[in-house]
Amino acid sequence: MTEERVLDCAGRSLPLDGPVVMGVLNVTPDSFSDGGRHAGVEAALAHARAMVASGAGIIDVGGESTRPGAEPVPLQHELDRVIPVLERLRAELDVVLSIDTSKPEVMQAALDAGAEMINDVNGLRAPGAMQVAASGTAAVCVMHMQGQPRSMQEQPHYSDVVAEVSDFLTGQAEALLSRGVARERIVLDPGFGFGKTQEHNLALFRSLPGLAGLGYPLLVGVSRKSMIGNALGGRPVTERLVGSVTAALLAARAGARILRVHDVRETMDALTIQRVLGA
Repeated sequence: MTEERVLDCAGRSLPLDGPVVMGVLNVTPDSFSDGGRHAGVEAALAHARAMVASGAGIIDVGGESTRPGAEPVPLQHELDRVIPVLERLRAELDVVLSIDTSKPEVMQAALDAGAEMINDVNGLRAPGAMQVAASGTAAVCVMHMQGQPRSMQEQPHYSDVVAEVSDFLTGQAEALLSRGVARERIVLDPGFGFGKTQEHNLALFRSLPGLAGLGYPLLVGVSRKSMIGNALGGRPVTERLVGSVTAALLAARAGARILRVHDVRETMDALTIQRVLGA
């Protein structure tokens, strides 16, 4: 099955002939990598402007940390964090806006505020999430996660991680199709670090060409994650830049169409050098 080359984001066509960089915008006080730095509306807007200027094609706004061990955030708190930011971003920036949430109520409010993509780490499993995704026209990213953020890294277990992740993603994509969601609106994400050991992460990464051939654009997010730190002998978050950019480049070469990253400029530089040098 051939991969879609354009993603339909609420009527906006996002070309996927080359990798698109999705910039992470955490408006939370407890994100694992940059908690609190962009929590205010003005700080968030400034950071989003900088990411767009550096080449981000999508800005992914999240108001609830999904780091291992994270506690759930009440609905109203999450709405209060993300909706004012989305409204300002929509008014000032011409870029695809994504809402990173698992709550159907936040999804709908974000779409009403101008978001054009839903990015759900829970894979649309919450009651009502599939219906919200199907009722609108936004693009939808379905991610695989075993368990919940609070406990997902305690004892992840799979008989065959690649097969199980593939089956879940294609099953959810088929459920969206059956509800009338166009294939051009669907993105898949294997969910690196979400209920997976280092061995699981490495097996999935090495299987990216096969995952990219499932018939939908593939999103890969490994930026600053523990799998990068572990591969580098236990590096802390602040020392994972080069590893993260290298992994993003390898993911793009393996077929990923969307790269979810914190370091937009550095990732864009790596992609540019690859293109210019023809490697």
